[in-house]
Amino acid sequence: MSKASSRILLTVVVPFGVGYYVSYLFRTVNVVISGAMAEDLALTAADLGLLTSIYFIIFAVFQTPLGILLDRYGPRRTQIFLLLFAILGSVLFAYSENFLVLSIARGLIGLGVSGCLMAALKANSSWFAAERLPLINGITVAFGSFGALSATVPVDWLFQLLGWRPIFTILAIFTMMLLVVTWLIVPEEEDVKERNLSSVREQFGELALVYRSPFFWRVSVITLVHNATFLSYQSLWMGPWLRDVGGFAPPEIANTMLLFNLGMFLGVICIGAIASKLQSLSIRPIFVLGVGVSASILTQICFVYELIQFKDWLCFFFGFFGSANLLVYSVLTQDFPKKLTGRVNTASNMLSFVGAFIVQWGIGLVINRWPVRVNGNYDPAGHQLAFSLLVFFEICALIYFVWPRKNRSGG
Repeated sequence: MSKASSRILLTVVVPFGVGYYVSYLFRTVNVVISGAMAEDLALTAADLGLLTSIYFIIFAVFQTPLGILLDRYGPRRTQIFLLLFAILGSVLFAYSENFLVLSIARGLIGLGVSGCLMAALKANSSWFAAERLPLINGITVAFGSFGALSATVPVDWLFQLLGWRPIFTILAIFTMMLLVVTWLIVPEEEDVKERNLSSVREQFGELALVYRSPFFWRVSVITLVHNATFLSYQSLWMGPWLRDVGGFAPPEIANTMLLFNLGMFLGVICIGAIASKLQSLSIRPIFVLGVGVSASILTQICFVYELIQFKDWLCFFFGFFGSANLLVYSVLTQDFPKKLTGRVNTASNMLSFVGAFIVQWGIGLVINRWPVRVNGNYDPAGHQLAFSLLVFFEICALIYFVWPRKNRSGG
């Protein structure tokens, strides 16, 4: 590796990767602390689902303006600006005393980290050749997977030691440190200062080209449904499922979630490397995306219908194959002009996070149709119905994805 490549890795990939680490840690931290938080504030399953999913809807709503900001001002400036909201939200969350303030704080956190992955992908597409993007993007996403890993046993250890509120104070301090580092060491994109800024009307006109693309919808529908399911269980509902259906104790839940996120961590690296290698053989990443999502759905079927008893290892493979979903950004980036990379990725991301909001809250609504048990746990029948419905929708989306088309643009 040349000195120039090493410098780009250290000043671009690593800082933006740490940003995605923070984003994923904020996203998934509620898995471990949800029980204590619900008990402290008397939250129902629907309340808990809505509170956690507010992150997703704010995240999703901001994706369209985010894409314009990234294409107009570059990832460095956008990231620095947005992280201020994450810091404010984290502090407010730590000191919230009711559901309303918690919801506002959770929304601010979602806004503040809404650009972390998209800024990283925009930077990667600016500094690296297209054929290297599956691997480089995989490295970036691996940082996020490490954030998800940190939200399991390490966060559980801090929770047992300090309680759930101080965790968010620590996260606010860490996010402030990240903001300062990004400001000091991340270089500006070479073309940002010289860029001829188009009008907002022109920016939205170009965004319409994305939404009119059949290939965009072919890829985005499967990633919407699959990613919404993946995120909903990773960020909240896998913990209650393991407790209520699997009979796991809290330490076992933390350890199993560690396996889930370890699977994702290894998956993004391995699948990204495989996609890069296959692309050199003229096999495009969209093929790897389809195979990975198919394997993930098969794993979920084994999990929800208990076809295999080893739930901990099924969680590992759910995380491993589910990470293939993140190839969507490499797939879309290679099919659209470079000037649209920010908007095409955020457009797809917006759909995924709208889906995550609906699914995460919807799971809580389904579970709430059964009365809470005497021990405070939810009825397994509610879990089974919710997960079964999601698997059904994923299979339908997969059929749409692989259905033969006359126009095979992009894959």
